[in-house]
Amino acid sequence: MSPIELAILVSRVESICQEMGIVLRQAAFSPNIKDRLDFSCALFDASGELFAQAAHIPVHLGSMAYAMQSIVTGVEWRPGDILALNDPFLGGTHLPDVTLVSPVFIEQELLGFVANRAHHANIGASTPGSMPISTCIEDEGLIIPPTLIVRAGRPVEREMEKLGALQGADVIGDFAAQMSANRVGIKRFEALVEKIGKTEFRIGIDEINAYGERLARAAWQVIPAGAYRFSDVLDDDGCGNRDINIDVCLTVSDGSIDVDFAGTSKQVTGNVNCPLSVAAAAVFYCFRCLLPDNAPACAGVFRMIALHAEPGSLVNAQRPAATAAGNVETSMRIVDVVLGALSGAIPRLIPAAGQGTMNNVAMGNHEITPAWDYYETIAGGTGASHKSAGANAVQSHMTNTLNTPIESLELHYPLRVRSYSLRPDSGGAGRFSGGDGLVRELEFLAPAEVTVISERRVHAPWGLAGGEPGRCGVNSLDGQPIPAKCQLSVKTGQVLRIETPGGGGYGLA
Repeated sequence: MSPIELAILVSRVESICQEMGIVLRQAAFSPNIKDRLDFSCALFDASGELFAQAAHIPVHLGSMAYAMQSIVTGVEWRPGDILALNDPFLGGTHLPDVTLVSPVFIEQELLGFVANRAHHANIGASTPGSMPISTCIEDEGLIIPPTLIVRAGRPVEREMEKLGALQGADVIGDFAAQMSANRVGIKRFEALVEKIGKTEFRIGIDEINAYGERLARAAWQVIPAGAYRFSDVLDDDGCGNRDINIDVCLTVSDGSIDVDFAGTSKQVTGNVNCPLSVAAAAVFYCFRCLLPDNAPACAGVFRMIALHAEPGSLVNAQRPAATAAGNVETSMRIVDVVLGALSGAIPRLIPAAGQGTMNNVAMGNHEITPAWDYYETIAGGTGASHKSAGANAVQSHMTNTLNTPIESLELHYPLRVRSYSLRPDSGGAGRFSGGDGLVRELEFLAPAEVTVISERRVHAPWGLAGGEPGRCGVNSLDGQPIPAKCQLSVKTGQVLRIETPGGGGYGLA
């Protein structure tokens, strides 16, 4: 296959993922998917190796890339099957993220899989928004191990009934949108193979992975051989454990990068634990950022990286650990420590710490008709680099979502946005300043249950090369401080205010 043919193939398979995402967004019911874009789409070969993805959510895509082979192995696949899963210990991330996997057959031969993962604001947890301050996974909602919900084109009624039992008008519509996205992906996948042939397709996938591996090896040669360490902490787990440590040691040698989390805290009572697939996603993301823009998103890119984390640790949690916030908060801190370690090796290529949190807000009311659930993450500042200031008020690192537009939020829910603005001077000072966070105030127009899960309220995002840290975030209700992680019952007229962290500065001012 010539370089031109390979480039065309890479573009074609990536465009399939992009079209899947467009269908999912346009067909979805909930603002969480159609407005915030909290979903991801990818393609895998017959063994479950990633060979294409769209530029969606890093924590979704990296974890799928890490775990898909174990998910698809052992299933007796048939054309028309759809498999669902969200179990963090069997290939998922946290329960709200539900993955649908569909096989692609050509002339009765399995050639690969299409998959999408989308966040559902209601997955049956003990609190509206399905992000409770939980202490075991059973408190976090409906657990779906890898399960066929459609078999050979026919819905499996008992499994569909479980999904249908979830409250909220959007739930079934969002699942239908996910199924539609996979159907479109299958059609485009089939059309591609029918045009170029099965043999050429297999050769092409092998060449995509080989090309990705070559690019990675070339790009990562800038990292000098050696061992690089970094440590950072989570503020707390919402259940009394504070300053929860994450250690990493990167050992770089010719042809390999060993990422070892030895010394990291044991899994904790609260829900900041994460499965190894989420830790892998964060690690893959950091190294992916060092690649050229044209590098294909494929399994070959990550073949040099070996990951080690003690079972039962914070970053390799074991059942029945609570994991709702591990996917959103701990993944962000893993990025901080891996980038921190890399800053000791290639300081001019690594920025200061970004806001280091997704500032999760979940809310709703299941006691009224119609019941409602809402979930969002809130943007903040990114870290400055050796050549530019950080970006203001953007989603960064492990999330690639949008803030829900005010018009959509107020249309769908009994909420009023009182303030939505930059948080001045929240970025760390330096030769280049960190990006500013933002302020978001929500007034409740009806009683609701609210959960806030946030980080960097105690330990600020660090600066580099003498740059100052960014300002910590602040949460309040009616002007009174509330904890970084808490559950609240709010009344009509109360106002929740979230002030997000700024990024760290770079260099001496």
